[in-house]
Amino acid sequence: MRLSAAERSALKELLHARRAAIDPVTKGFPPRLPGPGRRAAGLGQEQMDELLTRARGTYNRFENGRLARPSGEFLTAVAQVLELSEQEWTFLWELTRKENPSCTLHSSSGMDIAGIWQRLLDEVGGALAYVSDVEFNVIAHNEEFRLFFPGGRAPANIMRALFLDPEIRGEALVDWETRWAPAVMPHLGHAVRTRRGNPALARLERDLLADPVAGPLYRVCASAPLPHADGSELPVRHALHGPGRLATCLAEPVAAPGARINLSFFVPEGVPSPGCGFPRPGGRGSGAARG
Repeated sequence: MRLSAAERSALKELLHARRAAIDPVTKGFPPRLPGPGRRAAGLGQEQMDELLTRARGTYNRFENGRLARPSGEFLTAVAQVLELSEQEWTFLWELTRKENPSCTLHSSSGMDIAGIWQRLLDEVGGALAYVSDVEFNVIAHNEEFRLFFPGGRAPANIMRALFLDPEIRGEALVDWETRWAPAVMPHLGHAVRTRRGNPALARLERDLLADPVAGPLYRVCASAPLPHADGSELPVRHALHGPGRLATCLAEPVAAPGARINLSFFVPEGVPSPGCGFPRPGGRGSGAARG
């Protein structure tokens, strides 16, 4: 798969900058001695071949965009040697393989959530809003989110609360076995499969499987495709406002792959669902002039 001139330039710019930032001594090479020879800062391309255990010239072809569709194993090795960030890792895959990475580069990906999210959620009104990390720990939430739950107690871990808290699954989540479990359990199953080395997710799954109520359902639901669609509605009983539905949208922070931004609108029972679509340009409601 040939890269365009612009793609080759972007690839070379990224990789050259990362090589230049790494002292060869930190990778096991001897300090440079005074005298003639390569004087550029950072790792040399031949040193990269040595670190990657590849034939001489392999890395040069890769950095210059002349290595056709590099393997995931090769990209992982390059990313680890050059200490790429998660965003740079994704960029590398999208550019050279035209697809998203098959896994995260760092086990900590999705755990480092910027504190500004709490400030942002404090400004969100009219919706239940929270941000959770890759282990489903609730990192930030607004007041509406807290007030939804029995006793006004916001859960520390959203999956543990939805699946293992008897009060929440028995009172707050209506039709828990038939509606909530099939809709939400696949998200935990997906996280466990993609983060197999994460002990917190493994522990959460073990606890869920050991639960006599949730365990049998999880065995059936966990491997299903992710069923979520933005605007999906599930029945609930709001701690303050009574029965209704939650219409939910999910997103992922760019800087924390695997984390979740959840915005849910409570719709009281008997009230029609609000329209979720955007008006088409020039269509009704767009403000365009009509003759």
